[in-house]
Amino acid sequence: MPIRVPGRRRRGTRPAEAPWGYAFVAPAIVLFAVMGAYTIGYGFSLSFASWNGFQPHWRWVGLQNYADLLWASPHWAPIVHQAALNTLWVMLAVPVLTVVVSFPLAVMLNSVRRLRTLMRSVYFVPQVTAGIAVYFAWQYILQPDGAINLLLGSLGLGSLRQPQGFLGNPSTALPTLIVITVWSAVPVSMMLYLAGLQAVDPALVEAAQIDGAGPWRVTRHIIWPLVRPITAIIVLLSLRDSLQGFQMFLIMTNGGPGYHTNVLGLQTYRLAFLSQLDTTLGLSSALGWMLFVAALILAAVNLRVMRKAT
Repeated sequence: MPIRVPGRRRRGTRPAEAPWGYAFVAPAIVLFAVMGAYTIGYGFSLSFASWNGFQPHWRWVGLQNYADLLWASPHWAPIVHQAALNTLWVMLAVPVLTVVVSFPLAVMLNSVRRLRTLMRSVYFVPQVTAGIAVYFAWQYILQPDGAINLLLGSLGLGSLRQPQGFLGNPSTALPTLIVITVWSAVPVSMMLYLAGLQAVDPALVEAAQIDGAGPWRVTRHIIWPLVRPITAIIVLLSLRDSLQGFQMFLIMTNGGPGYHTNVLGLQTYRLAFLSQLDTTLGLSSALGWMLFVAALILAAVNLRVMRKAT
């Protein structure tokens, strides 16, 4: 009589189960192959071609698209340089301002005992509101006859009013969009900080308070080092959005006035969809790949710096 070992499967059942496993996994593999691998490969090959999307064949140009965007083209290179400068300002300002605003808010909410849930909901409203509707609302508020100019006039600060609107003045358009970007990024960052603050061991804070440390020293020397990994995540997310995001710039200013609010993400979109029948799809793909490489480099540098700091 053969002896069966309890809990042990027969070898003959494995081949019968394998086709079912492949059948369940196949849709995900096919979807990734079509929407992921094929799209990535197609876009990469397009960056070496000149095409408008309607011609039956591409015209292979090699690295000329990258050269035109960086220095060779007298038309496209200055536009890309201006967009890169605007993107750099956004990438420098948005992460810093997001951390500066969201961390104190999280500390304040963590110390509040009453109405904590209500205050969280109020501060989280910008995140759950539809983005396009919010952008149009801000556009209406920032017009020459909008609420901000009316408020400044009623407060006796008429010298700060913008007759062209805050989005129509080249000197205020980009800073205004940076402020709106920070306003929309603060809710998630604040919640991340709040989750980190609630995970801090209260015994550490109590020990510091017993030793005579005030709120400022406790926050600076105990709480802030413990939430530094969360800061790395917030900075990385802000850099990614600043480098690749363009929806707000497209809806509110479309890169204007002139090219003062044109960023690299918006310029990529313009080259792909707003150039009529010009052969700029290859330029758009090349610029998109340069943004992808820049995002990878920034992510690696950010993680390395924060790993050394922690």
